[in-house]
Amino acid sequence: MRLLLIRHGQTPANVAGLLDTAIPGAGLTELGERQAEALPEALAGEDIEAVYASVLVRTRLTAAPLAVARGLDVIVRDGLRELSAGDLEMLPGDSPRGEEYMRVVFAWAAGDTELRMPGGESGAEALARYDAVVAEAAASGAGTVAMVSHGAAIRMWTAVRAVNVDVPFAAGHPLRNTGVVVLEGSPSDGWKALSWADQTVTPSGAGGPTGMPLPDSSLRLTGSAGDDPK
Repeated sequence: MRLLLIRHGQTPANVAGLLDTAIPGAGLTELGERQAEALPEALAGEDIEAVYASVLVRTRLTAAPLAVARGLDVIVRDGLRELSAGDLEMLPGDSPRGEEYMRVVFAWAAGDTELRMPGGESGAEALARYDAVVAEAAASGAGTVAMVSHGAAIRMWTAVRAVNVDVPFAAGHPLRNTGVVVLEGSPSDGWKALSWADQTVTPSGAGGPTGMPLPDSSLRLTGSAGDDPK
């Protein structure tokens, strides 16, 4: 299966740099709406057979134009929602406590999945819910599936599940609003990243703390140069 993991369009919380992970979450800014409207053209070369979104408002609004253009319904699943910030909810991402959020996220990606976000979920719980939706999509038989999700969730899941993306790469490379990570594989055979944010609609700004590089991380993608998804 070809899997397109798409970050939602810009939100007011992104502009303010706040950790907004709770349901229902913020809607889209005017720029975010334009980003969503641009997705069908940006992904015109993809033979998308199913469109998924998380339960948060911003992903459903981002997915809607793509689904309409393909004549599909948006399949909404809780498992694709953003990694819960727990006690850190709505803190500035660049504050001392706010920075703890991404440190925990990438500790999960590095294998410490029993670690729990302060007042929130563990890495094992977050991976399990995300894996369940990906497995559902793979079992459907669709050849190409688009999932509109969230910056931290996409980066963490890809670092764990893609054989050619390591934690320093995912931590060091931002995923801008409507940035796309393209993978190929299956839950049984594993996943390989084919590209990372090559089809970002808006090239400027990382779009809030969950899309920004983790400070002091090295930038490295495992695998050969031909596998580089930058």
